[in-house]
Amino acid sequence: MHPKVILHPTDYTESSHPALREAIALAEQHTARLVLLHVVESLGPEVLSYGESVSADQPEAYRRQLFDELRLLLPPEAHVRADFVLSEEDLVTAILRTQAEMECDLIVIGTHGVRRWFTDSVAEVVVRRSPCPVLVIKRPRAADPLPDYRATTLHPGHLVEDGSDK
Repeated sequence: MHPKVILHPTDYTESSHPALREAIALAEQHTARLVLLHVVESLGPEVLSYGESVSADQPEAYRRQLFDELRLLLPPEAHVRADFVLSEEDLVTAILRTQAEMECDLIVIGTHGVRRWFTDSVAEVVVRRSPCPVLVIKRPRAADPLPDYRATTLHPGHLVEDGSDK
């Protein structure tokens, strides 16, 4: 596989950083374009009190702030071409629409840290519905202990054959 456009949906949390690092590494390795997607509640004006008027500049200033925050996610030492996408759609729709519109051929997504995203396992839904491969990155943690196994002569449980020529 040689991806040309890699999509990484993010929510900026610390636990989503392993997926971001992997997306950047793959983009650098394959000289691919990286698309960073952030889903927000609204791309409209900030929350206003009753009776407050909305100036024409207010929604644009808010959107500019959101894009500035998204750009800061990409470390200065990253050597990738990047596009930045904001969406106010539901998470799965935003990911799949961005994948289609930006012609992404790989999605790199985290399983933890995308708060509110994974209450109904957005990663699982994206894996099932995406027309392109999805790389799911788990946050590093200690492995759970494996159950004890009692090997016998007839059932050794685990065999490894040396692959060297004899």
